[in-house]
Amino acid sequence: MKPRIEILEHKKLIGNRLKMSLTNNKTGQLWGSFAPKIKDIKNRLTTDKISMQVYDSSYYAKFNPNSEFEKWATVEVEDFNDIPNEMETFTLNGGEYAVFDYKGSSNDGSFFEYIFMTWLPNSEYQLDNRPHFEVLGEKYKNNDPTSEEEIWIPIKKK
Repeated sequence: MKPRIEILEHKKLIGNRLKMSLTNNKTGQLWGSFAPKIKDIKNRLTTDKISMQVYDSSYYAKFNPNSEFEKWATVEVEDFNDIPNEMETFTLNGGEYAVFDYKGSSNDGSFFEYIFMTWLPNSEYQLDNRPHFEVLGEKYKNNDPTSEEEIWIPIKKK
């Protein structure tokens, strides 16, 4: 599967975050607490949800499934003028991304294995130290084999 390469403009996000690792995955807990509060966010730009991971700069250099990272459950907003209680803001800086259209269960890690073990090493790109994220649009269905989402991987030329 070949991604499209896009230049992302910065995005303003509002949401919640948790520290977690792949072995202590708290994604369900994070989204379970955030999803009911989305209706309180008045200035959303789209109906899409954004699941974002913020990794330490050495996360992939010394990959360990027990290493912690920050996971965000967010939506994109026009501005930060009206932030609901118990939510935080995040400015996602722009840059170059490889965007993969993925269809399948969000529990299937083989697609990420393909991206990092096959596509990336054989491409003209390397990882850039910026957040990774998934756009969960209208066709997203959690853990469903017919689910569709976009996977955004930050890249730069080798």
